[in-house]
Amino acid sequence: MGCSQSSDATKKPGGGGGRGRTSSVPMSKKEIGQRIESIDETRTAKFGGVSVRYAYLSQRGYYPDDTHKPNQDSYAIEHNFANRPNDAFFGVFDGHGRDGDKCAHFVRDNLSTILAQSMTKAREQQPQPQLDLSKDITQDIILKSHLQCNRKMHVDQDLDDSLSGTTSISVYLHGERNRITINNVGDSRAVIGRVANSDNKEAPPANSNYSNPSAASTLKAFALSRDQTPYRRDERIRIRKTGARILSLDQIEGLEPIDPDEAERDEKAHLDGGDGTEIVLGEEIDEGGDPPRVWSPHGDYPGTAFTRSIGDAIAEELGVSSVPEMLTREITPEDKIIVLASDGVFEFLTNQSVIDICAKFTDPLEACRAVVAESYELWLQYELRTDDITMICIFVDDVDTSEAILRQSALKCSVNTAEVDPEAMASLGSGDMEDEKCDELISEMPRPVRKNMSLEKSRALQTMKANFKSIRDVTEESEEDFDIESLYNEKTDEEKARIAEAIRASVVFQNITDAQRELIYKVMCPKKVKKGEWIIKQGTVGDQFYIVDEGSFEVRILAENQRDTDGSGGNRVHVYEGSRANHSHPSFGELALMYSAPRAASIIAQTDAHLWALHRYAFKKITAEKGARKDAEKVLRKIDMFRSFTSEELKDLTSYLCEAKYGRGDTIMKEGEAGDSLFILLPGGSCESVQTADDGTSKITKQMKGDDFFGDEILKGGSEKKYQSTVTATNKCSCLILQKTDVKRVIGSKRIGTTNMA
Repeated sequence: MGCSQSSDATKKPGGGGGRGRTSSVPMSKKEIGQRIESIDETRTAKFGGVSVRYAYLSQRGYYPDDTHKPNQDSYAIEHNFANRPNDAFFGVFDGHGRDGDKCAHFVRDNLSTILAQSMTKAREQQPQPQLDLSKDITQDIILKSHLQCNRKMHVDQDLDDSLSGTTSISVYLHGERNRITINNVGDSRAVIGRVANSDNKEAPPANSNYSNPSAASTLKAFALSRDQTPYRRDERIRIRKTGARILSLDQIEGLEPIDPDEAERDEKAHLDGGDGTEIVLGEEIDEGGDPPRVWSPHGDYPGTAFTRSIGDAIAEELGVSSVPEMLTREITPEDKIIVLASDGVFEFLTNQSVIDICAKFTDPLEACRAVVAESYELWLQYELRTDDITMICIFVDDVDTSEAILRQSALKCSVNTAEVDPEAMASLGSGDMEDEKCDELISEMPRPVRKNMSLEKSRALQTMKANFKSIRDVTEESEEDFDIESLYNEKTDEEKARIAEAIRASVVFQNITDAQRELIYKVMCPKKVKKGEWIIKQGTVGDQFYIVDEGSFEVRILAENQRDTDGSGGNRVHVYEGSRANHSHPSFGELALMYSAPRAASIIAQTDAHLWALHRYAFKKITAEKGARKDAEKVLRKIDMFRSFTSEELKDLTSYLCEAKYGRGDTIMKEGEAGDSLFILLPGGSCESVQTADDGTSKITKQMKGDDFFGDEILKGGSEKKYQSTVTATNKCSCLILQKTDVKRVIGSKRIGTTNMA
């Protein structure tokens, strides 16, 4: 039996299996490579009428507080499944909790074995063992195998699954029927990329060169599984029947209000005929990475962000079950790419983005590398850590429908009565034809994709800004004076294709028009760099977004309160590898396009290299930024100093606004401290302002809500103005911050002189 499995992290040299250890020693490139486990080269296989090429890759996450935390993801691939040469099994398992790695390895080692044994036994018990198992029988075996694996884990003495477990996404590929059955427990995911144009009789093969952006878009992504999380109304209703609570962490901690009518609304919507999968809960609550979770009615545990898993014995009492949802369908010539991946891939990437990235490559291993790298890089941008990320990518090269038709004909019509008993065939009958109908594909998004950084990341950036406030890496001219046409430089079609590859998955570029995309191509500036050159320094405020066209760059991060005593830039956590030959073009500095924010890491060239750079001013002029910053112009006009400013001057000011997040009880500014910023409270937040009276007592002077501003006293005369009150967040909120130095820089000496600003 051909078999591929993830290895145990505790056995990998340099991988580290301990828990709770930290290290300040920078990782070498070799050690970073040891975080990645993958197939050596893409494997080709034929399962009945389905010819495929597949690859897999798993990257251990970066956890700054536990740098040796083992990879809790695992995977398994088996050929000749259940002693059937045309059958195969593919699975990805995402562990969680203290023994999450052990739980994922347990399911890797046991689920497919239990399933294979059960299928073999079921065939032997049929009147004619050579007959295929029906869809219903197959799904019943898969269901019972998951439940048996779960029970077996509960009694295993080598792990503790009381508060640990694993999600599971697997595919049983039955080549004689050109059929797959997807089995999902939890929030890992299966996605298929299909030819979008049904009128196209000549469907492009999976190994077509999709480096042309328009070619890649011919594949449309469909979900083969639904995430089982509290985002789903039907799952919330099911979980609540056990008495469990559905709340976010902020709601548990009292930082966000609890809606007492939510459960009643869910029940009513369900009775009114809702399909159960509508995303109602969480679209606002998860903006900062705070999803709804399952909690006991008796205490603040277990807090799972999924509603099904294998293991999790305590959560099982609250309805978190190991029952899989299954989808069975035939593979057709229109099906080109199948992806199985842990939820770390889909935290910031949509299903369509994943398929678009895969479609750029002729080799599924390169597709795995690109998707995992893009996911990892987005985690670094929006979080202080990254998740473990695992992916199996299958390219469907050919589907021989004639073989499947002949197989069904032999079964249904009993062409060879010496081999197939007519009574056994009669037992299949018309009911079996109904049973064998394919399940429909899933088109809706299972949960929101994260678009904002977490509260912890925002706090870390504010700390960096305070520590590095004198260091800037921005253009000295104002946005009004910025000459976008001076950046224009023509690109070849090949260069445009490489830029398109790099920006396709980015949230920032997802809604741009074709005309805007062409302008972005024109203003992308080529930048040649030498080995050892620092492109970005952590903590500095920058205004450039970069695409790696060719070359290698290391990512280094200084931990909180860590000093760069040796000038290395801190711990090396990642390496960007750009290659024209491999269609690999990672990017970094994306946040600089949205607002003036400190760089979260240092980027240093490891080789001579070539970059494409995009300036924030150019991006904003092309996309005509709207939303919160447009509303901020109205707020700024209410401030005495800015009342006489023109719309263009106010727009110029808003380009320097930086968004920061605060938790309930956080002090935003403190009375008596030297001030350097004014704040605009965004809608949805609330704060209170407190001043010290003459007798030393504190008095609440104002309750503030969205679009209120404070700290503007620092803009008035005097060389060092101090804040006149203390402002504290009374719930989770976000503020737009405008620094005094930015006001000086944008407005210029003439305006400053007339407004008496020191």
